[in-house]
Amino acid sequence: MPWIITAVVVVAVIAVIVLYNGLVGRRKEVDNAWAQIDVQLKRRCDLIPNLVETVKGYAAHESGVLERVTQARSAAIAPHRDTAGRIEAESNLSGALRNLMIHVEAYPQLKANQNFLALQEELTSTENRITFARQHYNDTATDYNTAIALFPACIFASMFNFREAPLWQITEAADREVPKVKF
Repeated sequence: MPWIITAVVVVAVIAVIVLYNGLVGRRKEVDNAWAQIDVQLKRRCDLIPNLVETVKGYAAHESGVLERVTQARSAAIAPHRDTAGRIEAESNLSGALRNLMIHVEAYPQLKANQNFLALQEELTSTENRITFARQHYNDTATDYNTAIALFPACIFASMFNFREAPLWQITEAADREVPKVKF
């Protein structure tokens, strides 16, 4: 009889260890996915000063737009307490960049400038990388969030302070609009 009790206790301890290690592994995957986004966001922030300087030469009276991009960039590279704050700052930066590109359409000589075209291509490439990194992060965060919500892991997740990872979601109405195509 004591062997049965000992065996049950050993199996229970092993189950808790396996659950805990599985949750830690998933949390590390979420951290890694966020780090991949962070690399691409840094790349984008590094491109912005060059883009702003190029546009300044052609569109001096668009200083309000340029100032909003600069402020949004500063907010994006500032330290954040949590992932949700960083997501919000990056969303604001995306909106400011989108607004800048809309204003650039009024300057044909700027759109023909090789330096601007190279920066625009680099920014577009970076935005695509950010999109793929966000998708990977959301997939990983969803897997992790599901793992900490399922029984019996939810019991141990709350005991060991595993918290739900925020998802990167569309926050601006302009991002939800369908683009208009004209021929």
